[in-house]
Amino acid sequence: MVQMERILTEIKKCDTCKTTLAHEPRPVVAASTTSKIIIIGQAPGRKVHASGVPWNDPSGDLLREWMGVAKETFYDRSSIALIPMGFCYPGKGASGDLPPQPECAPRWHAELFDAIPDCQLRVLVGQYAQRYYLKPPSGENLTSRVRRFTDYLPQYFVLPHPSPRNRLWLRRNPWFQEEVLPVFRAQITRILQS
Repeated sequence: MVQMERILTEIKKCDTCKTTLAHEPRPVVAASTTSKIIIIGQAPGRKVHASGVPWNDPSGDLLREWMGVAKETFYDRSSIALIPMGFCYPGKGASGDLPPQPECAPRWHAELFDAIPDCQLRVLVGQYAQRYYLKPPSGENLTSRVRRFTDYLPQYFVLPHPSPRNRLWLRRNPWFQEEVLPVFRAQITRILQS
């Protein structure tokens, strides 16, 4: 536990990207040495940057719905770690938030994951986490990875990002709700009850 608290303290003080961000760095992360599930998202949005609470926005509401868990369970660090690809809000781009800062995952993820020895599932939310961890072949898109979600089990579960901007993707891909989410919820329930 001491090692984890040291890592989290170092992350919270990190200002590596200070010169590239349009605002003060405010790293957002939550984890414990006993976390059973790690949610690896993109980067905090503007609302999360303001509150300092991971997934405290409409994307988080939908992710919790997909998981079938209450806020209390979702924010219980002893069960679920919330570790983004980029720890700080990257700022606004032309068509949404900018990509996560590329320095965070290589600098912090391995150290964090080493301190979570009993993790049973890493949930890769969105293309940035999937590209980093799965190293998919060139040209493979997120939709095909999510369709083949069983290929990545039991270590990873791949999901689209639950952003309101992805509502069109969800409407165009009803198989996600029908085929993927029931398996995802069952995995989450099994792990949290173990």
